[in-house]
Amino acid sequence: MNEKEARERFATARVARLATVRPDGAPHLVPVVFVLEGDTVWLVVDEKPKRHRRLQRLVNIRADPRVSLLVDSYDEDWSCLWWVRADGRARILGEGPKFERALSLLLDRYPQEREQPPKGPALAVQVERWRCWPAAVPRSSRRL
Repeated sequence: MNEKEARERFATARVARLATVRPDGAPHLVPVVFVLEGDTVWLVVDEKPKRHRRLQRLVNIRADPRVSLLVDSYDEDWSCLWWVRADGRARILGEGPKFERALSLLLDRYPQEREQPPKGPALAVQVERWRCWPAAVPRSSRRL
């Protein structure tokens, strides 16, 4: 899988896992919906029920903006397995044109969000490195 194909697979995935680092160094992982635009991954905190609005992912990003997003495909035929990971730095966006951009892109991609549009905040992840693994490609060709 080359970088172009890895980005295409990432962009068309419906859900990713967002990994952040807690202030105590422990990993924190949550599923997210997203939109890829160039080398920016946009996310907006949605209105699905949450225990509170002080979300751990936001606390973590404020302390350490390094994040990873992972998309993957599982199949009983293990020769069809693959994953793509985007590593980068996240910024929290509360209001303004960039928040509006993230929201607009997300609402275009996920019509389910239109009924109760997310209020945010939004995250802009600037991807610094792409990594991938396809089961059907020789080991020597797997890294981007």
